[in-house]
Amino acid sequence: MMFVIAIHMNSRELSRIISDQMEELDEILVRDDIIDRHIPVDKLEGFLAHPTIVAILGVRRAGKSILSSLLLREKTSAHLNFDDERLAGFEAKDLNMVLETFYQMYGTDLEYIFLDEIQNVPGWELFANRLRRTKKVILTGSNAHLLSGELATHLTGRHLDFTLFPFSFSEYLSMKGNQWTVEDILSTKHVSQVKKELEEYIALGGFPEVFKFGKSILLRIYEDIIQRDILLRYGIRNRRTFSELAKFIISNSSNEISYSRLKNMFGIKDGHTVKNYIDHLSSSYLVFTLERFSFKLKNHSIAPRKIYCIDTGLINTVAFSFSENRGSLMENIVAVELKRRISYWHSGAELYYWKDNGDMEVDFVWKEGPNIKQLIQVTYSSGPDEIQEREIKSLIRASNDLRCEDLLLITWDHEDELLIDDKRIVCLPLWKWLLNRSDL
Repeated sequence: MMFVIAIHMNSRELSRIISDQMEELDEILVRDDIIDRHIPVDKLEGFLAHPTIVAILGVRRAGKSILSSLLLREKTSAHLNFDDERLAGFEAKDLNMVLETFYQMYGTDLEYIFLDEIQNVPGWELFANRLRRTKKVILTGSNAHLLSGELATHLTGRHLDFTLFPFSFSEYLSMKGNQWTVEDILSTKHVSQVKKELEEYIALGGFPEVFKFGKSILLRIYEDIIQRDILLRYGIRNRRTFSELAKFIISNSSNEISYSRLKNMFGIKDGHTVKNYIDHLSSSYLVFTLERFSFKLKNHSIAPRKIYCIDTGLINTVAFSFSENRGSLMENIVAVELKRRISYWHSGAELYYWKDNGDMEVDFVWKEGPNIKQLIQVTYSSGPDEIQEREIKSLIRASNDLRCEDLLLITWDHEDELLIDDKRIVCLPLWKWLLNRSDL
């Protein structure tokens, strides 16, 4: 049936779909309170100054379409979203009709073209590569492999890929009408207010639609990712096993995972299948993994990895009894924020965790080039007496092992500087670290 729809569609039908989508998008931009995302807009706009491709990637419903539309405000542009059931079955051979229809609707001097969720069209890469020779093209996609394969071969560096995350804490505050900075939050009353907002942010997460439709939308987002971005896309046969494994992974965010342990736990015959399942979850941006740091590259691949979910609201919605583990939720918040900072401002930086043979562990190792720039530990502590000695010892041991003196302990509500064994450890509340990007 989907094949018939694609074959029989004509330019008139396609123009109606384009008009419907543009009308819907315009209504959203006018009706909803759209906040300015705290991202390097100048970088994206600068890249679009010449014929090229900018690929905005990220998890479903993170706001990629809205961001792309804002980048194209007051520009001569055309837009088509392929995440539309009326376009089901569209193939690469049908894409030239899209360009012809754009020309009919907007004129041949069209400068910008925006193709939303383009990965839904098999073989789209050569069409996009042809477009970018004369047009400025924005692509969005909910798959990390969007720029792999054919397109990557032909582009040879002439593109920019940018990963958009759900709302950061500062963006969440903006959505709530609070344009607070660290300098604004001085009084005890104000600190109490921002901590209350942080508790809600941890509970609800950062998906923009949560603040429009309520927390119930999170289950719909999760099911769409599992069903549409993974099960259907990759043709997974054992859907029940995959769904159970996905829920287990979400429930164990901030913990180490082992492919062999998961294989035995879910009765999966081949360890490669488990690896593929985790790769699919990662490719959809639902989760990401961190490797254990080692100066020996081969150790990166054989050691267990730590797993994190893209959003704590999803964790609280999907996971098994996760809500009481505040420390793990805090660690997940920090992991996502660090990945966000790498995408937005620190391209090329790398993130790991550290663990020695005695099971001493540091949550995050921030690496730039050949150097370890910062070690970060996260603890749900509100005072010096609550900080576990093991967390301090792990930071000191990792500092000696990795030759890094910038040591940060992110707490719930404790700010201090510790001097232990000639090591300076900065203790900083989570809310303050989230609002102050100058720490990295």
